[in-house]
Amino acid sequence: MEAIVLADIATVLLAGAVMVKLGKRLRQPPVVAEITVGLMLGPSLLGLLPGDIPHHLFPAGAMPMLSVISQVGLVLFMFLAGLELDVAALRGHGRSVSTIAVLSMAVPFALGVATAALLYSRYAPHGGSLAVFVLYMGTAFSITAFPVLARIIREGGLSRTRIGILAMACAAVCDVLAWCLLAVVVAVAQSDGMAQSVSVIAWAAAYGLFMFRIVQPLLRRLVASLTRHGDHGMLMTTVVSGTFLSSFASAWIGIHAIFGAFVFGMVMPREALSGLLGQVAASVEKISGLFLPVFFIVTGLSVDIGALGWAGVPALLLVVVTAVVGKFAGAAFPARFLGMSWREAGAFGALMNTRGLTEIVILDIGRELGLISDRMFTLMVLMALLTTIAASPVLRAVRMWYPESVPPVAGSVLPSSSRKRPQHASEGGIASRSAEHTVDGPNP
Repeated sequence: MEAIVLADIATVLLAGAVMVKLGKRLRQPPVVAEITVGLMLGPSLLGLLPGDIPHHLFPAGAMPMLSVISQVGLVLFMFLAGLELDVAALRGHGRSVSTIAVLSMAVPFALGVATAALLYSRYAPHGGSLAVFVLYMGTAFSITAFPVLARIIREGGLSRTRIGILAMACAAVCDVLAWCLLAVVVAVAQSDGMAQSVSVIAWAAAYGLFMFRIVQPLLRRLVASLTRHGDHGMLMTTVVSGTFLSSFASAWIGIHAIFGAFVFGMVMPREALSGLLGQVAASVEKISGLFLPVFFIVTGLSVDIGALGWAGVPALLLVVVTAVVGKFAGAAFPARFLGMSWREAGAFGALMNTRGLTEIVILDIGRELGLISDRMFTLMVLMALLTTIAASPVLRAVRMWYPESVPPVAGSVLPSSSRKRPQHASEGGIASRSAEHTVDGPNP
């Protein structure tokens, strides 16, 4: 069985590499290719051939080992996502970012709750709570994938435009709000009664306070010391072991392991990213890029498009329309009200509609905890894939794609201090600090 797992990993990496090359030709981010590979090697495509090929290729006995490997890649990815998200950089950006960020979460959340209530009877898990189902679905509909968004903005030459700056800032705020909300939903879903829910949330709050008030200053001193001595190996060990321990702590509390990895990335010192820590982050990204494709296979084996049947088409249309309309209504219209043209507001709405890997991670949590059924999981994965694919073509259609030359920021809805500032970590990503590496998902 160990040999089969090794062969499975090789198959996933090779298929992913081919699809990433094809995705680049179609001007799609790598995560789109990786999600597609997961669907292709599962029952949705390969399973249509005679002989039950997915079962023989990925036997049940191999799944526990593949799941562990996928979790390693996922936890490291979430660390990088937290590291990429510099909340301090949002200070001083005024009310416009806060207003649009809250609306771009609140509107799709409300529409998602309404849609979930309509789909509850047919697509909720058997015996599942209506309240937990609609709250979870509302959170899933309100997601914007910060890492994938950063990749699209960089490739489209939008990093210094008002659309790119605003999208990055709003996506950062949305990410924080979404993970906090999801942590609450998971805590409620996993607890037995209100008392335990309150206990889990209290422990989570204490954990966050401990990480930001105690761990963060200690990390700042430790990273500075290791950087002065050029101790790459020890810093690498500190980062990886700290990520795993933080993941263990959040899982022990009852809010899933990925939250711990994300928080550990957030408390890492940003000022050190231009030095040794940036090199370590690039190394961690390579490791994650090798392990994370397995996550898409584990996910893809749970997606069976054929099982939806023709009866699932109206539900899929409802899910996609809800997701698109919710983000456009919550992001594009407020942006237009704050001074953007309709063309710019449309491009901004398309950027905020990207969901990518972040959405898949959240959906996998829901599937793992039994918050959604397999059919609902399939519908939401397809929605995440379609909305992410659509971003780049929409930007080209409205002529907001500048891969060669970046126009200056003019008439930005952000304060003037942000218009000529150097490219920030959250805009350029780890790639801008340490070679050509990104935090946008796996890129074998």
